[in-house]
Parts: sequence; C-alpha cells; structure tokens
Amino acid sequence: MSFISLLQSSPAVLIITAVLVGLMVGSFLNVVIHRLPRILERQWRTECAELTETAPPPAERYNLIVPRSACPKCGHRITALENIPIASYVVLGGKCRGCSAPISKRYPLVEALSGVLAGYIAWRYGWSAAMAGALLFAWAMIALAFIDFDTFYLPDSITLPLLWAGLLFNLGGTFTDIRSAVIGGAAGYLTLWTVYWTYKLATGKDGMGYGDFKLLGAIGAWLGWKMLPLVILVSSFLGAAAGIALIVFARRGRNVPIPFGPYLVIAGLIGLFWGESLTRQYLSL
Repeated sequence: MSFISLLQSSPAVLIITAVLVGLMVGSFLNVVIHRLPRILERQWRTECAELTETAPPPAERYNLIVPRSACPKCGHRITALENIPIASYVVLGGKCRGCSAPISKRYPLVEALSGVLAGYIAWRYGWSAAMAGALLFAWAMIALAFIDFDTFYLPDSITLPLLWAGLLFNLGGTFTDIRSAVIGGAAGYLTLWTVYWTYKLATGKDGMGYGDFKLLGAIGAWLGWKMLPLVILVSSFLGAAAGIALIVFARRGRNVPIPFGPYLVIAGLIGLFWGESLTRQYLSL
C-alpha cells in the first residue's frame, strides 16, 4: 500500500501527518511573517531610488530563502537541529544557543497554531480538495494576521493570490458555488471600501487600510457572499472588544489605531469551520 493510499484510508495517519506538516509549515510562516514586510520595504526603496534617480540601496540578496535564519542579537546562524518546530524551542529553553538572548514565544505559537489547525482540518474534511483548500486558506490567514499585527499592513502578495485561489477552488463548488464566490469577492471588497469612504468623508481621517478591503474580498471569494454578514459581525465585535480592553486595561489612547486584519482572520476561520451552523442557528431564532 502506498503512503497516499494509507492517507486516504486511515484518518488517524492523515491527521498525524497533517499536524507534522502543519508544524513545518508554521516554521516557514514565521519566516514569511518576519521577512516579507522587509522584502517589500527593500523593493519600495529600490523603486523610489529609480524614480528619483538616486543611488539605489546595496543589492544584498534577501528573500524568504536566503540568508539563513540567524539570531538578531549575536548573528548566530540557526542550524537544522535548532529549527525543529516547538521541540527546539523547548530544548533551548527559549534562548539563543549563541548568546542566550530570549527567543520570542511567537515562534512556537505560530508553529503550534499551524499544526493544530492542520490537524483539525484533516479531521474535519478528510482526504479531499476541501482539505487542501482549507489548509491553504488557514495558513495564509495566519501569516496575514501576524504581519498586520506587526506592521498594520496586509501584503498584496498574499491577499490577491488568496482571492484568486478561492475563486479557483470554488469552480467545482468546494466551499460554495462559483456565483456566490464571485459575488462574495466583489461584495467583500466593496463593503469595507464603502465604510472607508463614508468614514473618511465624514471625519477627514482614514479608518482602515486598503488591505482590509482585499482581505474581506478574499474571504468572500472562499466562503461566498452569504457568509459575509457573519464575518463582518464577528470581526467588528472582536475588534471593538479588543479596543475597549486596550483602553480600559492598557490605558491606551482612543486615537491609537489597532489592526483590523487579525479580527477579520479570526472571523474568516470561524466562518469556514462553523459559519453555516452559526447562520442556521441565528436564522432559527
């Protein structure tokens, strides 16, 4: 029996494999979260230099693959044994092997989140196109949430391919029919676009970024337009609750912005996994 056949016939093996793959993908997502904003910043600086005809910045090679990961404090190169998801963090005691500087708890958190979601998706959907699509959706959402949390930026290099991937998966009705997916993509974008311009015309201030429009459009393309009210309601509630908590407990000013992307991500995942049952329960009331 081939390994693929074993994955198809044994749910336990599929779930265990999905968790292990998810942990490894989570390790890579940490690289994406850290490096992608810096890669884009370098590209913008180069483009600005070309437009202004000034000397471009040094063309040091920097992408998601090179240079090798290293401690930001002492420059110690991370070896393969020091890069095993979660296990290396535990063995190293959460500290750099070279200088004993603390390693952010975010790294094992992202790895664990990626692995747990992968295992749940494998259990829920089994060996299917829906499993593959849900894994892609969940991993992209994890990267977007943490990037937006750090930088208040949702990269087009993730949101736009995610939108098109949602439409492609739904050509065969994987999560919704293609008509609902197309309407969902357009409606998701235009809903927040309308909110943005209404707020801007009323106050003269920017209430959110264009990346939020694209992210909700991508969620609509994956889940269909009928899921958008739930996603908007849940994300707005979570964002409001977080904002109030920051004001009350962290003494954060009312005018200090908070990223909306992470709450859209949470709401999108809730919509993917439990959206239909929640909507049915709500309508039954």
